[in-house]
Order: sequence, then structure tokens, then C-alpha cells
Amino acid sequence: MEEGLNTKLKNVEDKLDAILGDTKVKEPKKFKLPFRARINKRKARDNWITVVKINENKGVDFTKERIVDETIMVNDVPRLATGEDVLNYKGKPLMIIPSWSVKPFSPSADYHRSMKDGSNTAGYSLLLARMKMGAISNKKKLGLGMGIGALILVGVIAYALFAN
Repeated sequence: MEEGLNTKLKNVEDKLDAILGDTKVKEPKKFKLPFRARINKRKARDNWITVVKINENKGVDFTKERIVDETIMVNDVPRLATGEDVLNYKGKPLMIIPSWSVKPFSPSADYHRSMKDGSNTAGYSLLLARMKMGAISNKKKLGLGMGIGALILVGVIAYALFAN
């Protein structure tokens, strides 16, 4: 039995949709803290904190611990937990602790160290803006409206000169 042109066209469209449907780009999922590491506002007021522990094998564990006398217990090892070392993630306290050190990651100490080493990006935005302002720009071309206006002006002057 012969197929009609409409049925052939429908088959081709179905096959094309099947091929193109598989190549859709999926958006990456947004990061969410694991449930066991999430704290609510009440726990945050009661000195609970989300702890990100970096292991020796570069793996990461998320837990929640309570701060008592500026220390927390992570795997039965007391760690320092001062106000300088606490970060904020979506308004909740968070601390990054390497498993090989008693001291946690301190953003203020790292900032001062980067300023001392000269690896800080604080001044680069100012330098970049200054360089963009001082860059040589091309001359702007006359627009189409200016060209038409000039032609009309030349026509009026030529008419006034040659009409007499």
C-alpha cells in the first residue's frame, strides 16, 4: 500500500523530534546543603553551625555542630570556632574546617595574606575601569541623518546660487 505525502511528512517530523529531543541542554541543578547539615533560625540562635569538613582525600563532609566556649567537636577532636572564622551561607552560619588542622579556614587571615603576597584582586577593577576610559576609540562615523541633512543643505545653496 502506498503512503500519502502527509503521512510521510508526519513520520519524518516524528523522527526529527525524537532526534532533537535527546539533545536538549539540561540546566545544572542548584546546590543544596544536605539535609543532615541544614540548620534553621532557632538552631542558629542556639549556637549551632553548619560545618564543612575537608578530608585528606579531598572529599567533603557536611555536618551540624554546636559551638560551646568558642570550640566545636568534630569527630571527637575539639576545634576552634571564633567569630572571625564563621562564614554566612544564605544567612546561616557556616565554617570550613580541614581535617588536618585544628584551626578552621579564616577569610580575614586569607585576605591579609593575599594582600601581602600581591595576589589580591581588590585593585584590579579600578585599574580595568581606568584602562577602558583611557583606551583610544575610533572616530565616530557620521550617521545617515547627518548625510541626508548635508545633501539637502548643499541642494538649497546650489539652488540659491544658480536660480538667479
